[in-house]
Amino acid sequence: MNKKRAITIKDLTVAYHLKPVLWDIDLDIFPGSIMAIIGPNGAGKSTLLKAILNLIPKVSGEILFNNQKYQQIYKKIAYVPQRNTVDWNFPINIFEVVLMGRYGSLGWFKRPKKKDKQIALEALKKVEMLNLKDRQISELSGGQQQRVFLARALSQQGDFYLMDEPFQGVDSKTEKAIMLVLKELKNQGKTVLVVHHDLNTVPHYFDYVTLLNVKKINSGPVKEVFTPENLKKTYQFDFFKQFSDNSKEESDK
Repeated sequence: MNKKRAITIKDLTVAYHLKPVLWDIDLDIFPGSIMAIIGPNGAGKSTLLKAILNLIPKVSGEILFNNQKYQQIYKKIAYVPQRNTVDWNFPINIFEVVLMGRYGSLGWFKRPKKKDKQIALEALKKVEMLNLKDRQISELSGGQQQRVFLARALSQQGDFYLMDEPFQGVDSKTEKAIMLVLKELKNQGKTVLVVHHDLNTVPHYFDYVTLLNVKKINSGPVKEVFTPENLKKTYQFDFFKQFSDNSKEESDK
């Protein structure tokens, strides 16, 4: 029996200045799962998220969410961008940032209601930032900023959560807080797609993984496709041999 698909990508090709950065990608992402997108720098990982979010033009391909096009379901798609793409000096406090997640449902010219404010407060509580809700976003550490943007995504109450390097450069407390939220989303049947860089944590954090290097190298359950052979094909480098050599060097010291 075919498993239900939350996101279906068919024949996706994206190019910048006539140079393909994603080539002929087919990918299925399932509800109630957390999928990592991994690959070397320049592999097209962030580009894939932007294509899914309809932020950049496609040369070819189709992307469906529960068999619907982006324009039909965009209010249910939440996005956490990379921290380095955000202007953290913008004069706005934490609560106001999280409340922005409600505007997709409200429309930009309607004022948030009591219910919307309560949803934003609950999202802040989930990421353990409620006590700092009146603080300016520019005053926060990198990990705290990441938790605020995760809370903004949660306040959207979507069905699909796309996150670009949410664990990069964060402290251990933030990393644990993010994983608790991701597991809760999974248990709620949501679909979570994460661009990720730390190969050591892939088996512990994710159900599925897609290995990408312009083309899709492989995709599927972590236990099946997160293998030395697939990693070598993706990164053109034998990571497991390096780890083994490093361990031997440490033991010889």
